[in-house]
Amino acid sequence: MTQQYNFEKLYREYHVLVFNVALNYLQNLEDAEEITQDVFVKVYHSLENFNQKASHKTWIYRITINHCLDYIKKKNSQKRFFIFGQKSQNEQEYLNATNFEHPGILMENQEDAAILFKIINTLTENQKTAFLLSKLDRLSNPEIAEIMQLSISSVESLIFRAKAALQEKLAEKFTTYRKKK
Repeated sequence: MTQQYNFEKLYREYHVLVFNVALNYLQNLEDAEEITQDVFVKVYHSLENFNQKASHKTWIYRITINHCLDYIKKKNSQKRFFIFGQKSQNEQEYLNATNFEHPGILMENQEDAAILFKIINTLTENQKTAFLLSKLDRLSNPEIAEIMQLSISSVESLIFRAKAALQEKLAEKFTTYRKKK
């Protein structure tokens, strides 16, 4: 099979997966589309060097997650630059720079989902990755361990700590919210 055929097959098989992972990380349609394009450009250029020890799915997950994390770091550093570089006149522009857009969530649930994702975004990178892969992508712990290149027990620990942190932060958030009413 040619590299072009392999690439087209991989794109057909995994482009929805890549888009969904990016959307879960970034909560923005345009950003998820951009990441999807970037991931497949990388896949195309790296296909002949692909390590056959991992599955294509695992390899593409890793590329996607790394691109998302890099994108978030880059975007956050740009936001800080704009604030500290006096290019933004209003701190609210920084705080509200990303809008929550997720097509899989009903309009009436968008506000609650935005709160949840805002809290998910406060997790450490590894906790966030393990949690998203487990709860949103519904991958098994062995699959997550392979993608993250960690032991299964490490993945279990990350998911446990992520859930505990989310419970604590959500409890704080909604207690504060109830007091405001």
